[in-house]
Amino acid sequence: MSHLTREQRYTICTMLQSGYPQCEIARVINKDKSVVSREIRRNADARSGEYKDDLAHRKYLKRQAYKAKARTFTPEVEAYVRDKLRLKYSPEQIAGVAKTNGDNCVSHERIYQFIWQDKRKKGTLYLDLRNRGRRYKKRSVIYDKRGTIPNRTDISLRPPEVELRERFGDLEIDLIIGKDHKGAILTINDRATGIARLRKLDGKDAEQLALVTIDCLEDWKPFLKTITSDNGKEFSCHQMVAGDLKIDFFFAKPYASWQRGSNENYNRLVRQYIPKKVDFNYVTHEYVNYVEQQINNRPRKRFGYLSPNQIFDGIWNLLEKSG
Repeated sequence: MSHLTREQRYTICTMLQSGYPQCEIARVINKDKSVVSREIRRNADARSGEYKDDLAHRKYLKRQAYKAKARTFTPEVEAYVRDKLRLKYSPEQIAGVAKTNGDNCVSHERIYQFIWQDKRKKGTLYLDLRNRGRRYKKRSVIYDKRGTIPNRTDISLRPPEVELRERFGDLEIDLIIGKDHKGAILTINDRATGIARLRKLDGKDAEQLALVTIDCLEDWKPFLKTITSDNGKEFSCHQMVAGDLKIDFFFAKPYASWQRGSNENYNRLVRQYIPKKVDFNYVTHEYVNYVEQQINNRPRKRFGYLSPNQIFDGIWNLLEKSG
């Protein structure tokens, strides 16, 4: 155990005042040096930086009391969890955002327990989970017999820096198809910021898709670099998109959806709001815009529980100043 006793804190205080190094203090109290270093860093006086054993121990006890309180599923915590679940936050996102903001909450494991308890009572909280509590099943390979796309550029020729996700303007694009293959929703997301745009289409016509893509990305145009799609024939007008937006258009290898992992994951988020059995004739453009904003405002673990909108705003301000 790395927890320190009051006596050990007194020893740390006394030896620090006598000028002993942290490694020697650690040896005397039989703890790793990292424990001593962390203790001083966390519990020293915030203003003077001086380590005092009585103050350090009070800080420790206060922190332990807070942890005990945080483990309690109070009515306030329940209201917080229910509110975030309605926004389609995952239990990990709920706990992560609370911790980042300093809000009182419980662990994500405890939130899952709460959801399953609610389900056993015929509650519906589980319906707000991404897969509604079901294990995600990897899609089986469906072989495409629609022919090849003319003048396609393979993903193997895409610049390697795209994989780093460090710059804005490397996009992934896909279509979500409606019930009975009627209607479609165009999804475009940026690999670095996670920001995405959605547009409802009447169908899968390649020229219409190209025109909507160009219009959708017009304000990003000066900063775009690459775009990657699958091998659907709906992307056969890729040269129109590439020419107008001054962007390099690449195609993933057949049956390799992981090469567009960001987009595949994003489409699953969209399906939380627009399930597979929904008739797209009843999905309005306004609702698609609502879904876009909801997902762009949802915190992501990879961003330290900031949202894509927050990450995008920071990068966009820098781009506009430099551009």
